Amino acid sequence: MSTQSRSTTIYREPTPFPEGWYFVASRQQLLKAKLIQKNWMGEDIVAWCDQNGRVCVAEAYCPHLGAYLGPDGGGAVSEGRIVCSFHGFEFDATGQCVATPYADPPRTARLRVFETRDIAGLIFAWWGISGRAPQWALPADALEQDGWSDLEISTTRFPGHPQDTTENSVDLGHLNYVHGYDNVGRAESLSVDGHLLTSRFKFTSVRQIAGIATLTFDIAADTTVAGLGYSFVDIHEQSIGMCMRLWVLATPVDGTLIDMTLVSQVREIRKPKRWVVGLGFLPTRMRAPIMNKFMALQQRSDVQQDVVIWSRLRYQSRPRLCRSDGEIMPFRAYCAQFYPDPINTVESLPAPPN
Repeated sequence: MSTQSRSTTIYREPTPFPEGWYFVASRQQLLKAKLIQKNWMGEDIVAWCDQNGRVCVAEAYCPHLGAYLGPDGGGAVSEGRIVCSFHGFEFDATGQCVATPYADPPRTARLRVFETRDIAGLIFAWWGISGRAPQWALPADALEQDGWSDLEISTTRFPGHPQDTTENSVDLGHLNYVHGYDNVGRAESLSVDGHLLTSRFKFTSVRQIAGIATLTFDIAADTTVAGLGYSFVDIHEQSIGMCMRLWVLATPVDGTLIDMTLVSQVREIRKPKRWVVGLGFLPTRMRAPIMNKFMALQQRSDVQQDVVIWSRLRYQSRPRLCRSDGEIMPFRAYCAQFYPDPINTVESLPAPPN
């Protein structure tokens, strides 16, 4: 028996708030509510739009005397400025105090604001280690909206961590065992380029409609992961000829809970290859919105199956993997860059028996 040892990389339990871009709200939600408050990445924040459409995401406490600026504390937006209910200090979308009811605004009165990005009407804010500025950007290509359905958005809150949820993008084994997908396989090898990870795979999915019809979908999924708060899946259903976009957005709330937000939209289905399944019997303008609602229901069902596992999962720093587990450890190596300190250590282990 060999007595040689081997080295392996061990990834310690991740800290609660990995660095990156995290979902705050949709622009439509901001416009409707005018002012949103939430607990986000362990921070109390507020978000609003000014009259020019600029979005501000800021710490939810007035720098004057610390009043809470959210609606629960009486905060409100007037003419694109957030107004403190305590003394009427007004702050613009840059976070600067620009007016008070009784004196010139103090130059030092400024909200702590977070950098934001808007992708297809989804607002993300940057959470940096020790408050540092963005170290990388989300994918910058504008997504065409002509011919696409409106966004379907749903959020589920549960105890979890965004690294565990994002690990699903490389854990192909669970797609069959948990979700019942068939013919699961890689279309291309996993790719990592700095903060971007690309995972391309394909599978078939059999679904029943109202306990009557059984439908089989042949799906190719191209997943782009940009940090642990942003996963975008470009979906092509081959048998119908349907294109779908799916965002899977995991956002830590308080260090224990996370919000899992699913956002989907479907492109107009003009000439479905399968007449009934592709809703060819409906007017063209109705097909994508109805298909989007159906697909969103299926995605939410899949996530609920995962939530049962995620919410009770204990992180294994040394998982006992089998050969078919694929890229779990390369994925964890990718994740290490988003934490304040190196979370990997090299440890000597006994060599496996001959």
